[in-house]
Parts: sequence; structure tokens; C-alpha cells
Amino acid sequence: MKKTLASLCAAALLWVLVAEWVAPAARRAMAPQAAMPSVRDAAQVPRGAYLARLGNCAQCHTAPGAPAYAGGAGVHTPFGRVFGSNLTPHPTAGIGGWSAEDFWRAMHQGVGPNGRVLNPAFPYTSFTQISRADSDALFAYLRSLPASDATPPAHELPWPLGTQTALAFWRMLHFREADTSPPMAPGTAPSVARGAYLVQGLGHCAECHTPRNALGGLRASAAWRGATLPDGRWFAPALNDNAEGGLSDWPADAIATLLTHGQHRQAFMVGPMAEVVRNSTQYLEPADAQSMALYLQTLGAGEPRAPRQPPRVQAANPLGAKRYEQHCAQCHGNHGEGVQDAYPALAGNRAVLMDNTRNLVLVLLHGGYGPSTTGKPYPHGMPPYQFVLNDAEMASVLSFIRSSWGNQALPVTEFDINHIRQSTTR
Repeated sequence: MKKTLASLCAAALLWVLVAEWVAPAARRAMAPQAAMPSVRDAAQVPRGAYLARLGNCAQCHTAPGAPAYAGGAGVHTPFGRVFGSNLTPHPTAGIGGWSAEDFWRAMHQGVGPNGRVLNPAFPYTSFTQISRADSDALFAYLRSLPASDATPPAHELPWPLGTQTALAFWRMLHFREADTSPPMAPGTAPSVARGAYLVQGLGHCAECHTPRNALGGLRASAAWRGATLPDGRWFAPALNDNAEGGLSDWPADAIATLLTHGQHRQAFMVGPMAEVVRNSTQYLEPADAQSMALYLQTLGAGEPRAPRQPPRVQAANPLGAKRYEQHCAQCHGNHGEGVQDAYPALAGNRAVLMDNTRNLVLVLLHGGYGPSTTGKPYPHGMPPYQFVLNDAEMASVLSFIRSSWGNQALPVTEFDINHIRQSTTR
């Protein structure tokens, strides 16, 4: 039995090695050569620039201090670190040798020139929904950039995860080429359909707000139910649950303001979402911002809410009350009422009351800073307390906040604080 198992393992390993050696050569022999770039309509370039911002492409394809879109930015995943590719029109280091058809295949099918399967850290699982016209405009913009010969580092993935065989297997399990317009219920307003197209396609919001399985594939059955981000730090709240990040009970104008300003009254964007607002959604055209808001309203509308267990009655917390008075009350108020357009209220704040306290702990540890936007150029921020309060003090003050002024949520433990502190300071 052991010999049989060993023989099977050896055969599988040999198959992977042969496939990795033969398949690229076969693809090169069979694939047509990329066509020379044709003359592009100049009107596509500004449209493509807008779409690139909407897709937040620079976030992953621009390394700090490097030329725009020259690649090299590291993206942490549970399987290792991958690096954004060079999207400038350099003939060898970038996409200068690509045709518009090559680019469309990459966006729509997750396959690059010569048939190479792309790493799904590039979210082609969402980009498959964009239209050919938008793909062409985006390509025209990228081809208008200054060429850079920068070569990104090799992905830091353990063998065989980065091999074409493994990527093709992943793609077979987790990818279906989509129609270029999201399926909508009959009678859906065009503005809502436009919002669905933006949120599900270039906006690729599900990539963060939908949980993944053990292989990193999006769990379609749990769409929009919230997930810890691939780097293991922040939690993207559920967009179909108004107790987390759901917006079905918000006015559309308020949602649009939050997306474009990073703040609406006492709701603030912090962490990775602040980066999304700063780099991407603040540039939304008003009609697109309104359409996204109208679609986000539909997520979870009428969805049954999972029953939440009533929290235990918490004992008196004099340490938490004292630390709140010393460090928090000046901005957030003696009764957690906050200051509108400046400091968020803590009483009734769903970010405070969420079952998952990861974001709350991270903000207390490392501070909370909203994005600087055209609509809100000077946002208020919260300083970090990782060197001011120890684990016991942090647990006490957060537990005090979660059980005061009508708040009813479970306490935060020292273990919660210590675990996140250690995992984010390595």
C-alpha cells in the first residue's frame, strides 16, 4: 500500500514538472503573435484614466517611489506575497507588445498573451464583468503612459502554487467567464444596473467583502457577508447586514457622500477603505456615485438577519471608565455622543458594536485616519495608543465603550488585544 501511494505521488509530481516544461512551449508555438498597436481614439484616454481610478489599479501596480503603473507593489495573501505587474507600454517589461485583444482576454478571461493563466490576486474574477468598450478605453490610457523598464520582483509563493498547472486548476474551480452586464431582476432601474456593473466589475468590491474558501476562491453562497482581508489584518464588514456595513436603510445621497468624501456626518472611512476612497471613489462622477449608492441599498434589502446572542451583563468597569475619561472623552464626548463632521459618536456606532472587534482594536492600536479628499481635504484623525495603553487597559476601555450609553456588546479581552498587537507589529 505504501509503495502504491509513493508511486502515485511520484507520478503526480512528474506530471506537474512535465506540464510546467511542455505547456509554456506549446502555448508559445500555438498562440498568435500580438498585433502591433493601432492608432487609438484620443477620446478613449481620459475615459480610460477615469476607469483606472475607479478600479484603483495604481494601488497594486505602483510601488512607493516608483513610476506610476510600473508594478512592484507587494500584495499580501494567505499563500505568500505577489507583486503587481508593469502596466506601462514598455515593449518587454510592460504591455507594449500587447494588443487590445490581449488586454481584453486578461481582463475578461484571466489569461495573458500566449495563454498564460494569470494569478488571481489580479481580480479577474470581478473584472470579467467589464465591457469590451471599457477594456479598450483602459488599455488606451495605459498605452498613453510613459514607458518604464522596471521589472517587479518574482512572486513569493511556495511551489507549486505559482505554477501554471496550479493556476489553471484554481481557475477551473473558481472562475466562470461572465456576461458583461450583471444579471438583474426584471424592471431594475438603469441607474441601479449601472451601480451593479460598477460595484461588481471594476470596483471589485466583492473581493474584500465576500469570504473565501480554503483555496482562496470567493464563496458565492456567502456573497457580501464580510471577510477578513487576505493580509489577515482588517475585517471588511458585511454589506448585506445593517448591523455591520449594510446600507439598505441609508439615503442614496448619504451613501454617495460617504464614497466620495470618506465621511458623512459621524460615519468615517478608515483603514483600507480610506485608501480606496482616497485613490478611487472620491473621483466618481456624480451620476456613478449615485448609481453605486442605489445598488448598495439593494444588498441585503429583505435579507433575513442572523440572530445575535444577547450579551452578558458586564460588571462595573472602573478602569475602563477612567481611561475613557482620560483619553477619549475630549473628542468623543462624555456620553459617547461625538462631534458631527469631526469625531464619530461611539453610542450606537455599529463599528463599535460589531461582533468582530478586529477593526476596533486596530484603530485603538494604530490610530484611525480618514482620507483627504476634495470634499473633505482636512479630515480629523485619531492617534495611536499602542505605546500609551497596555493590553489590560485597552481591553477595559473598549469593553467600557461597548457596554455604555445604551451599547450592548460583548467585552473585549486582553487576549484579543495581544493577538492583534503581536500580529501587526512583526
